Amino acid sequence: MEHNAFASLAVLQLSSPCRLLTSACCPDKDLVVLVSRLGGRDRLTLWKMQGTKKWDIEVGCDESSIESVSALAWSPCGMTIAVSHGFSRITLHSVQDGHIERSLTIPASLHKSEQQHRITGAWWFPGFRDLPRSTIPDIFKRNEINTGSALSILKVLPLLDPLREEDHKLTATDLFAFQGTQTGAALKSSTPEVISDWPSLLPDPSLASLCPPILIDEQGKTTKDTQVNLSAEDENSLLVIGDDNGKLHCFLDGSYYLGPISTIPSTVPTAVFKDPKQPLFLLHPQTLGSDLLSAAFAPLSVDLPLLASHRIRDFARLSSAARELMWYVMRVIEDLREVWFGSGSLTGAREAGPKWIQLLETRLRDQFGQKEPSAIVELTGLLVAGLCSEGLSDFLSSSEQMSERALQKWESTVTDALVKLRDFSTLRLVPTLQRLHIILEEVRGWSLIPQIVLFGFNADDITHCLSSLKQAVFVSNLLAFQARRELGSFKHFLSFLRYEITLAGNSSETRSPPEHDILEVNHYLMSGLKTSQIDRWFTGPAPQFDPGDLGLPRHNTDTNKVLEEALEQAHAALQDPSQTSWQPVGFSVNCNVSTADKSHLDKNLWALVHDLAVRCQRVFAHVSKATARSAIVSGSGGATPFQVEASETVPGGACQFVRERVVRRNEVSHPGNHLQHLAIYLTSEMRPLFCLTRTPYAKCAAGVPLHIDVIVMECSIAGDEPGDVTDVHLCNAEFFDDEILVIVYKVRGTDGPMFAATVQYSALEYQTQSEGYVNGPARKDMIANVLQRLKEGHLWLKPIPIKRRRQLTACRDGSVSLAVNGRVGRRVVCILDGDGTTMDILDMEGDEDMEGEDETEMDSTGA
Repeated sequence: MEHNAFASLAVLQLSSPCRLLTSACCPDKDLVVLVSRLGGRDRLTLWKMQGTKKWDIEVGCDESSIESVSALAWSPCGMTIAVSHGFSRITLHSVQDGHIERSLTIPASLHKSEQQHRITGAWWFPGFRDLPRSTIPDIFKRNEINTGSALSILKVLPLLDPLREEDHKLTATDLFAFQGTQTGAALKSSTPEVISDWPSLLPDPSLASLCPPILIDEQGKTTKDTQVNLSAEDENSLLVIGDDNGKLHCFLDGSYYLGPISTIPSTVPTAVFKDPKQPLFLLHPQTLGSDLLSAAFAPLSVDLPLLASHRIRDFARLSSAARELMWYVMRVIEDLREVWFGSGSLTGAREAGPKWIQLLETRLRDQFGQKEPSAIVELTGLLVAGLCSEGLSDFLSSSEQMSERALQKWESTVTDALVKLRDFSTLRLVPTLQRLHIILEEVRGWSLIPQIVLFGFNADDITHCLSSLKQAVFVSNLLAFQARRELGSFKHFLSFLRYEITLAGNSSETRSPPEHDILEVNHYLMSGLKTSQIDRWFTGPAPQFDPGDLGLPRHNTDTNKVLEEALEQAHAALQDPSQTSWQPVGFSVNCNVSTADKSHLDKNLWALVHDLAVRCQRVFAHVSKATARSAIVSGSGGATPFQVEASETVPGGACQFVRERVVRRNEVSHPGNHLQHLAIYLTSEMRPLFCLTRTPYAKCAAGVPLHIDVIVMECSIAGDEPGDVTDVHLCNAEFFDDEILVIVYKVRGTDGPMFAATVQYSALEYQTQSEGYVNGPARKDMIANVLQRLKEGHLWLKPIPIKRRRQLTACRDGSVSLAVNGRVGRRVVCILDGDGTTMDILDMEGDEDMEGEDETEMDSTGA
């Protein structure tokens, strides 16, 4: 046994008490995450193994949040940290600087009476590559996009213009903090709930034929939005979240929600294992708040058959593209609404006309004694008969609002707004809605395929979404038409004002002839200056009209004869020469109905799009949970946990800790059959025992496995001399890899020091227990039988065979927390003392002589 093994990488002296979770070590980088609590809020701190702090951030969603970090998991590529908070929120942080890449929310249950359940565990499993979809190689690099599908159509369309978004505001800490040690707070997202709850993969605007958004910082500088690229290791990966009600929540690629999988109510999974070759989970449910040994001994299997094919991912990409398009539409409409009506920091173009009217009427009332002045009547009399009252003449000739500078400002404000309404409606809204219509048409096609009935499409919602999209396209075109018409009337109105200002000034210069159209000016006075028709696109109820109300043909969308009906109407029109000649105004060729004014119709585009977003989100969210609805949860009584009564053999509270690990065996010699190892520390009968078990961990979860390999050790270690045995107290233990177990111990009856040691559990001599010796469903039954056989002399005790050890410099007494990384090339152990203020970091492959060497590895971590 080596007494001075392992090299000490660092000893961290922490300024505040921290927590070390078992999954705190990065799998492929020399990094470790600590959780602390400051001011009633949890913080995440990323440390390099050499002892330097990389970043420190708050993880609360807002100032009133009291959520605590309950679990964390690393992505397979090691570039993202998934952190679970309280009941339903998961944030994914970048390993570079800790910023939130995305935030996930577990949707609340439809049963409002059901209470929220706390998150108890998080696991992130790498994906598996299924067989190629075709024997033909992808020489055109289609990126698994089927030719002729909606995504392939969007791929060849021109990218729509990007939107300008405000980036996060810079703080004094961001500007002056030392690089690499900055402290940040989580930012509150401005994304509406209907978009944040929309199931989606990682954001990819190009998938929806959109340009990435342009970010604007506080100083007005524009930067391109940094997209989160999916690495090959993270593709098809599964982020699994477990709660205290026996539910598993899965996220494809760590983003796309697959729904809740119900196992056994009021239980928590002690650990979750995923088969590396198929979508199969094995777990051991444990009754909430019960003894550590009450967990089921035989595993419960959860099979997700829909994940075995590529259809779930194909539909997830459709959902992601639809989300990007819908979010783009909502932001464009919100931008147009802000330009027209204004916001807290921006004056809307709509306010210019009523403000000018108010100033004119105020002067007529205060200075010229008119009791009920009407600016519209005054301007109409001036326009039609040339009658200009004294008050109006004074206002036109001497008011500040009638100066050329004021008129230019008014003109530029209203003109820019109307041009934006016209162009954005034509160049952004309509093409985006048409792209969304293409996606919904493909979703409608999916709903007609009988082989994917498990997806659970709602045909009524899909039909309603398609109808609403047609209305939105029509209303958007009407908005562009109305903006174009009002822009022309507004220019004639300003030309009229400039002409009358010249007349009111009694200038001796030669007057130019009027350039305005009286009818256009009158139209603006009636429906543009004080009240505008454009207001109806942002106020009032959502449109409910039928295409037939607008003189358009009514097609039966329930049949597939829309194209045939259109061709029949075109053929009939060509046969009758009178229908192809010039028709008078107010007459519709196709329907023989009057095209009267439809200005009374509701045209609230914002309400229409919001209702459309809610219905579309409902369609995609319901289908995304098909994976959970089709899950096959199997396991007989052996996989059901019970509240095992305390017995004389295993009294309650005797188990101090249980550690477990699944070792993947050779797939050639042992296909689909892995080994589950348990490390159980018992303090019963005044004799501490350390028990290791080994069990075949196959898919068959029915009953107790055929045999169990057991070794029982007394808590003592052998010295260098024969017969030299020292009793020890185990403080903690953790499986390091498929061969080594790390334990932390101290000599019993002393206050320290503590030692970190390794045990090669794969090479120990286990004793096989047949099926007849285990007659209960829980681990406590297995331990009770082992102790009974030990008492009868069928099993023998041995000291713990320590291979290597090292005395710890920081941890002296009390409980300790342990986190390990046994990956080849890393192999480190982090040990945090009971106070949470000192942590030892050990290199398990290094020696004592290596401590004096320069350690410059990982200076470019994450590059």
